Amino acid sequence: MSLSAWCFPVCCFGLLVWSAGCGAVASTNGSTPLTHLQRTKIFLAAGDFRRAVDACRQEVQEHPSARSYLYLTYVYQALDAYVESLAKADHWVAMEHLSLNLSSGGPEDLLDPPNVLARMAKEMIQASARQQADVTAGLATRLDPAVVSSVWPQQTAWRKANPDGWWLSVPPEWPW
Repeated sequence: MSLSAWCFPVCCFGLLVWSAGCGAVASTNGSTPLTHLQRTKIFLAAGDFRRAVDACRQEVQEHPSARSYLYLTYVYQALDAYVESLAKADHWVAMEHLSLNLSSGGPEDLLDPPNVLARMAKEMIQASARQQADVTAGLATRLDPAVVSSVWPQQTAWRKANPDGWWLSVPPEWPW
């Protein structure tokens, strides 16, 4: 059997396996797409905070509630904590990557990349994330203070139990 005759079926099989694997990641059971919160959880685990914020904002837009605002607050606070962890570990290249991740992410960035010094990016990202967290926490409290009182202790306990990486996931009690 020649190399080209052997390579074609192997490549086709590989493509089939790869595409099946991608489908498993993209949905929960092959036919049901992931919810905004499920996608947010995946994005947090990957450290893709731009998409995590976007997915959680979509949750607020489509299902406004005190819980959805609290979840968005959590994502902003997770971003803030991740930035702080990078700074403490002196991972400034990762900080630059995060800054690029949070920029528009469109094809135009390939031609004109946003260049921000990592230490400046740290200050800008943290200030913005903290402001947005304060705003969304206030909105959640205005909507339903009782929900805030019940949900917020869950994330506080989660942070205490996972001090070195809580920002890459969510409390297990949350139905994401």
